[in-house]
Amino acid sequence: MTKEIKTEARLTFFEATSIIVGHGVGSGILSVPFLASRNDWKDMLWIVAVAYLINLIMHYMIAELSYNNGGAQFIKCFENELFVGRFKKFATWVAFGLLGLSVVLNVSGFIAGAAAVFHAWFGLPNWAGMILYYILAASVIYFGMKLVGICEKISVGSMVAVIGILFVATLVSEISPLPTKFIATTNLVALYSMISFSLSAVMSVPQVVKGLQGDIKRIRGAIAAGTGINTGLILLITFMTLLGAGSDISENGALVDLSAHLGGWVSIIGYIFSLLALSTSFWANTLNLRDIVHEQTKWNVKVSWLVSSVPCLLIALVGVSSFVGFTRLASVVQVLTGVGIIISYNRSRRREKNAPICGVWGTLPFQILVVVSTLFATIGALAKVY
Repeated sequence: MTKEIKTEARLTFFEATSIIVGHGVGSGILSVPFLASRNDWKDMLWIVAVAYLINLIMHYMIAELSYNNGGAQFIKCFENELFVGRFKKFATWVAFGLLGLSVVLNVSGFIAGAAAVFHAWFGLPNWAGMILYYILAASVIYFGMKLVGICEKISVGSMVAVIGILFVATLVSEISPLPTKFIATTNLVALYSMISFSLSAVMSVPQVVKGLQGDIKRIRGAIAAGTGINTGLILLITFMTLLGAGSDISENGALVDLSAHLGGWVSIIGYIFSLLALSTSFWANTLNLRDIVHEQTKWNVKVSWLVSSVPCLLIALVGVSSFVGFTRLASVVQVLTGVGIIISYNRSRRREKNAPICGVWGTLPFQILVVVSTLFATIGALAKVY
């Protein structure tokens, strides 16, 4: 029996799928080709398959946890399932602060990245590019979940079209051989970590649960399809970069290397793809944080929108010089969040005594598998690449 889930807007299946895709598409996907070039290309295939399956199981667990809590975001789920005793409120607000900081830092990075695109493309000063991008991107969140779903849908379709154009352009140009050499085990671990990160859309799963109003079959389908589209994009971008740029792949990002190989017109395509990828991630993250702030503070949705988005712009404008260093904090928060989610899911599943979304895939062995995978991916993020 489907639970009644309250939502601000109904999403179509494709809109819900696009929110999952939009959250996952970003800098991670463009970083995979470099790591793939440091491994045998056949290893890439099984690593992608394993990462897809484990991420799918994890996303189903998150969906069921949110479903059991009426479509709630992580912090409210933690408050209901994980934190107990006299320090419950304190622990909830600490988790709220850490997760909020992690999201704000990520989004400020998207704003800075978009400003860099505007500067390279139109010569716009960085501060002006940041303000312009913020106004354009944040206004979508102002109008709510439905517009986010529509914009994500359009952007995902556009990104698939852009990658299709690049893939054809690569095939008709001079093609390089695929890498076949095993270099080091740490390279495999690093590749798994980046692919796992690129497939992660954990914070957007509650939006899917709410937007599809607890329809279990469509929730499962949207998560599987969204993760599947991201997997397809990873494979396409990686193999077209390997075929196009060969051994000349750098850490500058896949489109930079393809641009050097295919010619200047690719830079325009690259700008478009970059802005689309940054925007889909901006919308997904900011919408999630808006809902977290709204759930915890009970403030008006518009006030929650301002509180969750303005600090991102301010941090980007100030220009935190140690932003890269902050990503370590963000990754630690994500690991703690991931482990907390599984513990919360375990308790929620035992309380509900049924598992309408996960079924057997949510049992203890698979919970342990997801935790081990999360820790393994974290180690991979710190592994040295040879």
